[in-house]
Amino acid sequence: MSIKPATIRENQVTKTRRLPTSRLLRWAEKHLRDLPWRVEPRDPYRVWVSEIMLQQTQVATVIPYFRRFTGHLPTVQALAAAPLDDVLKLWEGLGYYARARNLHRAARQVVAEFDGRLPDTVEELSKLPGIGRYTAGAIASIAFGRDAPVVDGNVRRVLCRVYAIRGDARQPAIQKKLWALAEANLPKGKAGRWNEAMMELGATVCLPRSPHCDKCPLAGVCRARALGIQEKLPAKVTKKQLPHYDVTAAVIRKRGRVLITQRPVGEMLGGLWEFPGGKRERGESLEVCLRREIKEELGVEIEVGQPVTQVEHTYTHFRITLHAFECRLASGRPRAIQVAGWRWVRLNELDGFAFAVTDRKIIQALRAKPS
Repeated sequence: MSIKPATIRENQVTKTRRLPTSRLLRWAEKHLRDLPWRVEPRDPYRVWVSEIMLQQTQVATVIPYFRRFTGHLPTVQALAAAPLDDVLKLWEGLGYYARARNLHRAARQVVAEFDGRLPDTVEELSKLPGIGRYTAGAIASIAFGRDAPVVDGNVRRVLCRVYAIRGDARQPAIQKKLWALAEANLPKGKAGRWNEAMMELGATVCLPRSPHCDKCPLAGVCRARALGIQEKLPAKVTKKQLPHYDVTAAVIRKRGRVLITQRPVGEMLGGLWEFPGGKRERGESLEVCLRREIKEELGVEIEVGQPVTQVEHTYTHFRITLHAFECRLASGRPRAIQVAGWRWVRLNELDGFAFAVTDRKIIQALRAKPS
């Protein structure tokens, strides 16, 4: 089997070429953004919180949440002592709520097992809930100066372009190669700043579309730029069409109050409050679905009235249309059968509870209705 010369050259580059350390670090001195978690000296707790918040979330979105969260819970001890409801309320709107639940669990573990001090090695950090290989490396290198590599989406894009790595970057073989490259290029004793520089480069210069190659300190060694394929790497992977579900929600009223329920902690959006309801099954009308769900969750019968609002929302793996209806309690008293808890509350009290964005839109619709 013959191998094209270009392929041989690119494989050799991948194995041997190191990135110019001093050039990238000089660039970082001038261009790293002034972010609230980059205050010196680095506080491991703040580094940890920021890294968890930044998972699948853009910096501009995270900043106000980070400031509010650390303002209310400034230490790992404060986070560990806080009720989960309070943690979720501070997280409300940031999404991917498992991050908040894991952060809370991990804080309690740090207090119980590490005397309130975040462990400083990749191995120990990786044992905490919500901390994977990337996050452990980021915390260990940035907060504690450990020589640990990181590969997030930004670093992956930079490495794929500099080394002209083709193929699906999500495949295990390519992921293994990227981690090996990240470790091979790590300057000993300067891993934290190097990792931040690589992530910053991907976030601000080596963009997914229209990268600013003229401003890139690695432009001279970028194989993809030399080949004119920088915008084709990492290879685009066709996304599967997301399934769609119709979901119902009941606004059950009683004496000026509405009924809200809390989702079980182990489920998606666990710990958040919502208007009760659930997914429509095949062949059901929305009204039949809602009556069934309320019976299963709370053990009561309801009468379904007029629509309140309709909300479209996309999650990572599926899309929903949420249909909310005015409802009346027909018989029975609510019981926590498939919910963690339930409350009757006034509309002006709802801001004290943590809701997902979909239920917040129901609240907005309720408040917009003439009284």
